[in-house]
Amino acid sequence: MGQVNISKRAAKRIRTGHIWVYKSDVRELREVDAGAIVTVFDEANNFVGQAFYSDRSEIALRFLTTRREQLDRDWWRARLQACAELRANIARDTNAYRLVYSEGDLLPSLIVDLYDGNFVLQTLSQGTDRLQNEIVELLIEEFKPRSILERNDARVREIEGLELRKGVLHVAVPGAVATGSLAPLGDPVVSTTPHGLPAWGPRSARGTDTEFEINQHGVRFIVSPLASQKTGAFLDQRENYLAAAKLARGRALDCFTFNGGFAIHIAKSCESVLGIDISEDAIAGARRNAELNQISNVEFRPANVFDALREMESAGERFDTIVLDPPAFTKSRATIKSGARGYKEINLRALKLLNPGGVLVTCTCSYHMSEEMFMEIIAAAAVDARRRLQIVEKRGQSSDHPVLLGVPETHYLNCVIARIIE
Repeated sequence: MGQVNISKRAAKRIRTGHIWVYKSDVRELREVDAGAIVTVFDEANNFVGQAFYSDRSEIALRFLTTRREQLDRDWWRARLQACAELRANIARDTNAYRLVYSEGDLLPSLIVDLYDGNFVLQTLSQGTDRLQNEIVELLIEEFKPRSILERNDARVREIEGLELRKGVLHVAVPGAVATGSLAPLGDPVVSTTPHGLPAWGPRSARGTDTEFEINQHGVRFIVSPLASQKTGAFLDQRENYLAAAKLARGRALDCFTFNGGFAIHIAKSCESVLGIDISEDAIAGARRNAELNQISNVEFRPANVFDALREMESAGERFDTIVLDPPAFTKSRATIKSGARGYKEINLRALKLLNPGGVLVTCTCSYHMSEEMFMEIIAAAAVDARRRLQIVEKRGQSSDHPVLLGVPETHYLNCVIARIIE
């Protein structure tokens, strides 16, 4: 195992809870390979821990442990088992959730999402990419999945000097599921082939994509892990869907609806719901999900949300519930100001469209937009809209995306539920 010495500042950072060390804090490298697990010491040669090493990223070290332990196959197996045990209660209510949340589960740069017995894997650093075959084998041994797909087309992999790819890594042998007999690994099948899951799965491959039907608290959705955003669905909003449904009422508007997650969940509480999204594909998927759930009081339209909110205001339209769940408007510190303007604009427009007593569900999924900053934006929008706003709930990402204390980057989703009061 190679050895890395880091600065006193970086060692203190690790000992107080963080698990990243930046390139600028690396002092010495000894027999180190890209993607290898290395032993880390401080400048005084005191042991700090064991970590993945990257020779390309600004994040040079991602810590796996601060103890002296053998990081072998059994260690990885135990970590995966622990992730599953922590989510046992979640699995009672849904068959779609995040099984492994990278840094939040002390498995940095590794993500595993579960969709009705099918796993979608992301190995986002040189370290986890180097171990991908072993991780896949362990997932097969421990969980007997119907299939394992990879969504390794995230741009962060380019920073690590890794290729972008997606496809099918493993499919269980039809007729042998009960005995756990498995298909061999081998080269990934690219997503553009007509081959996918066997017919016994929740859904077979259709065209050039693999689709699954999932159930979130009694609501059914079709997800397409190889063609959709993220790994197929926004699993981090799952619990916020339920919170919104408890307070939603009357005529509702769901902005940036994507596959209709909020719209379909709140439909049972509302007289009508309009979902809008700029993506024609997203709207088609949302309509399909509404039909799957036999919901007749939801309408989906393709529209630019910024333009649509202004047009609705000019037309004098009003709503009793509005959901704002936009993509990240800021992905770096350099774009915080422009992102803040975007968040304020949509919140201002939404507040003007709400009836007295109306409910606003507003979200940001950018780590760089802190809760404090987001609350300031909402407050400023309320002042400009001349509306008095009562905060009902402040929420975060779903519990299958746990926040690791000491690593603020693991907390990225803010969801505020508020009410207009007069």
